[in-house]
Amino acid sequence: MEPVAIVPDSEHKGLVASLPPTLRDLALLARFDRPIGWWLLFWPCAWGVFLAGGTARWGIVLWMLLGAIAMRGAGCVYNDIVDADLDARVARTASRPIASGAISKKEAWVWLFALCGVGLIVLLQLRWEAQLVALGSLGLVAAYPFMKRITGWPQAWLGLVFTWGAPVGWIEVTGFDRLAPLAALYAGCWAWCMAYDTIYALQDRKDDAMVGIGSSALSFGRHVRAGVIGLYAMALACWAGAVWLVRPDPVALLALVPVGLHFAWQVLTLETADGLSALARFRSNRFAGALMAAACFVIGAVPQA
Repeated sequence: MEPVAIVPDSEHKGLVASLPPTLRDLALLARFDRPIGWWLLFWPCAWGVFLAGGTARWGIVLWMLLGAIAMRGAGCVYNDIVDADLDARVARTASRPIASGAISKKEAWVWLFALCGVGLIVLLQLRWEAQLVALGSLGLVAAYPFMKRITGWPQAWLGLVFTWGAPVGWIEVTGFDRLAPLAALYAGCWAWCMAYDTIYALQDRKDDAMVGIGSSALSFGRHVRAGVIGLYAMALACWAGAVWLVRPDPVALLALVPVGLHFAWQVLTLETADGLSALARFRSNRFAGALMAAACFVIGAVPQA
């Protein structure tokens, strides 16, 4: 008898592994065992708050962290409901609760609405302008699972969805004033997300090609490393523009150097044919997000002239 393949989606570790079976399956469905997703969703929220000058707004930052955990979970549940047929045909995702039959779609919908209830509580903590912006993401979120079926670049859509916290955080602090720095910040966030999710998609290239779904890792082909380099370069250029618009001082740009060095480490050490290498570089973006948050905090904490 051949051993069961262990892939990231079948690893049950920590507190989640100790839960009763049904609760464990619900936690796995929301990816509570893999916090990297909600860190990646949260960091742009913090960047928007800090760069806009809200460096004392720790209360709202913590609310946004809770919202990121809940809404990332809700997004995963929704994605798995839509993708159950595809997940069952891909080795890495076949063990997911809906694809494997451990959780029914009816149960998944109930869990989805419960998580959205937490998100609603967080939404009510925001000023009305930020609430409107946050609600504007719902259409993007709803469409995302279908993008891989109709385009070879679903990561481009994910970049719009998964970094929406940047405008929410910025507008929570400033309202609809000073939108030019926000536009540059959000453009950089889009490129960052597309880059790291391209790295993530390297794990599934063979399965995605077999199933017939799109992926930027496939679309870039043998130029995938160059594509990731270009996207990270775009992210840094856009963030430099945002920093300059907030604080036109060459010294302020030095705050982005640690982020740039981390991106360089990722692309120089990435083994594009090695799924474990891709997964490790993808997960390292939690640290990249922390470096960017520190940069935004330092810049945003300096009083405006």
